[in-house]
This record gives sequence, C-alpha cells and structure tokens, in this order.
Amino acid sequence: MPQLAEPTREEILRAARKAIRVFADFGLQCCLFGSTACNLFGVSRTPNDVDIVIFTYDYNQEELKELLVQEDSDFYLVRSRNPTADYRILWCRLPTARCKVDILLPGVLNIPNVPRRRVRWISGLPVMPIIPLLLLKLQGWSDHRYSERRDMQEKQYVDVDDIIDLLLIAIDRGQSIWQQNLRWMPRDFVDDAQEHVYDFIAEYPYSDQQWEAVDFAI
Repeated sequence: MPQLAEPTREEILRAARKAIRVFADFGLQCCLFGSTACNLFGVSRTPNDVDIVIFTYDYNQEELKELLVQEDSDFYLVRSRNPTADYRILWCRLPTARCKVDILLPGVLNIPNVPRRRVRWISGLPVMPIIPLLLLKLQGWSDHRYSERRDMQEKQYVDVDDIIDLLLIAIDRGQSIWQQNLRWMPRDFVDDAQEHVYDFIAEYPYSDQQWEAVDFAI
C-alpha cells in the first residue's frame, strides 16, 4: 500500500465540513477546537486532525462516530492499538491522505459547554471562542508534559508554539479571561488554567507579559 501524504489545510477543512454537515442534518450543534480551530484563528501550523465537540447528551461519543460512518462513506472506524481500549478511532478518507477526527462531548477532558450564541463562525465553520480554545491548548500542554508516553511528551513542544501564537492573536484582538462574553466559563476551568499559566511561565519566562495582557496573574 502506498504511503499516504500528510493532509493539506484544505483537506483538513474539507473533513471538518463533512462531519459538521452530517451533524447539522441531525440537528446537532457543534464547534471545532484543537489545532484546526487554532489555524482558523490565524495560528500558522497546518493542523493534522479535526477535533469537534458536539453539544448533546442524547448520544455518546461512539454513537456519534457511528453516525458519521453510516451517513458518509468517507468516514471509517479502526480499532485502537491499545488492546484494552473500549473505543475505535475515527478517520476521514481524503483524495490523497486521511485525517483522524476526534469527537468529544462537553465535560470530556474538561471541555466547557459553550453557549451556542458564543460560538464563532470562521470560513463557514463553527469555532470555539479564542480564550477557552487557548485554555484547552494550555491544558493539553500540561497533560503532555506529564504523560508516561514518549510520543505524548514530544507533543508539548508543538503545543508551546501553538499556545504562543494563539496568545499573541488573543492579545491583538483585545481579549481578556474576564470579559463579559466569557462569564459562562466555569470558574474551576479558569482556576485550573491559572495554575497551568504559572507552570508555563516557569518553563517559558519570556511569556509572562503576554499572559498578563489577557489578565492572568503572573
């Protein structure tokens, strides 16, 4: 079997649109987060997967994956390489590549339940607002630092570049963690982020003024 190329930005966005279209057909609202959402806000790195949070409690994650597979033949499931896993990995088949699609629900991995009116629309795609997106990226960096898996630990360095890029974009847009339209964010979500900010500054002291610019304590 020939080696598949890395998906392009356009292919990643195509996969995202296909998934979001299926969910919309079933009346399910959602938004992008992770690297694809970061890229849509202006982060330079080309994403390599699609992360979507679905605002529903009527389906679990595996049922949502099955829904995509049933409705669009470009989506397919493969077993996890972890023999103890009780889930399967969702992929989207693309013209010259494939990309992984992660389907999550509010509460999983501390993902907040974003009010629908606060979801941003960029290039016709629903995107998590920039501040909670940044805080989830920061949480991911922390998780990767302390992972026992070497491949997860390596991701922290990519995370740092994304975080700094996104933080500078947030500053340029005059964002603050305490702004009125973010009062829906759970307080423990913000408090946890503050602890991650302290850790990030300890590792990357040059970032302290940037965190202060969006109203974190330093």
